[in-house]
Amino acid sequence: MSLLMVALVVSGFGQTVNSNLFHPDIPRPTILWVHAATFSVWVLFFVLQSALVRSRNVRIHRTLGWFGAALGAFMFPLGLATAVAMTRFKFQQLHEAGSQFFVSVPFNDMLCFAIFFALAVYWRKKPEFHRRSIFIATSVLMAAAFGRFPYAISQTGFYLGVDALILLGIARDLLVNRRIHTLYRVALPLLIVLQSCATYLAFKAPAWWARFASAVAS
Repeated sequence: MSLLMVALVVSGFGQTVNSNLFHPDIPRPTILWVHAATFSVWVLFFVLQSALVRSRNVRIHRTLGWFGAALGAFMFPLGLATAVAMTRFKFQQLHEAGSQFFVSVPFNDMLCFAIFFALAVYWRKKPEFHRRSIFIATSVLMAAAFGRFPYAISQTGFYLGVDALILLGIARDLLVNRRIHTLYRVALPLLIVLQSCATYLAFKAPAWWARFASAVAS
């Protein structure tokens, strides 16, 4: 699953990174570079940690886990700050009408990441809960990669991709353990509710959200 996520990141961002980051017509905010680098390190770290467990180097995995805890804790405020900066950039410099309403999506993604990342740290001594929590937290981040595929022009395409990843984790449980882990039973419905709310705010923009999003973009 970690290698699949690397493939998704490369495939998804590979379609836009040149025009939107490396050679854009209008330079992007510096924080976007920091966000991209941190996001990439997280995905590669996820691969490394998965490989260490699979090769039974659990002691090294736990030691490096503290670096992951610090990295994950940094990603939450960085993600929020990047969402605000890019919302302002699109609204003020690119003049994309209605783009400010879409800030609900990255806000929701960082909220969901923070929830399951915190659970992963809390359950670091309970492997069955820990690994599923960190898997879900990383899957949530894949919304940005799915959103860059052509088919994701639909209103919920990027979230369908995220949910499909988690469903693969559920399918693994059914094949190996013959049952769905409790965390998946709670996490997937919760994610779907939060995703639905974020999508509604982004595309329907009720008055209260329109005021808030416009304030963010100002």
